[in-house]
Amino acid sequence: MRILGICGSLQAQSKNLTLLHVAAAAAPAEVEFVLFDGVRALPLFNPDLEAAGPPETVTQWREALAASDALLIACPEYGFSLPGALKNAIDWVISSGELEAKVVAITAAVPARERGQRGLNALRETLSALRVSIVGGEPIPLGADFEKEVRALLQRLIETAR
Repeated sequence: MRILGICGSLQAQSKNLTLLHVAAAAAPAEVEFVLFDGVRALPLFNPDLEAAGPPETVTQWREALAASDALLIACPEYGFSLPGALKNAIDWVISSGELEAKVVAITAAVPARERGQRGLNALRETLSALRVSIVGGEPIPLGADFEKEVRALLQRLIETAR
C-alpha cells in the first residue's frame, strides 16, 4: 500500500508537515508513506495551460496521486478556509480523475482542539467535488497525545483503504 502525504502549508517549519513526518515514521513496514512536496510548484489552475499538454509539475502531481492508494492531507486553516495552494492542487485533478474514489484522511495540527475546524470543513467541501471517501476530519492538538492521535488516524486510513 502506498499513502501520499500532502501538506497544505508551504511553510518550511509547518506543524502540519511535522504531523506528516510523524505519520511517515509510524507507517508499518508494508506501507510506503511518500511525502509530496510539489504543491508549491504547481502553476495557478488554468485549463488553457493544458492545450499543449499539462505542465510537467502538474503531470508529476497527477502521477503521484495515480500511484497512491490513499492520501493523508494535513491542512492548516487560513482565513477560515483551506490554503490557496492546496485548493489549486485539487483543482488541477478534478477533471483528470487521479483523485477520484481515493480514500483521503484529513486533519490539521493545531495549538488547541477548537482551532482548525473551518479549514477542514472547507477542505471537505472542496473534496466533495470528487468521489473520495474521507477518514478523520478532526484537528489534532499539539501536545502530549499528538503522536498517539496521528498514529490512530494513520491506522484508520490504512484499514479503510484496504
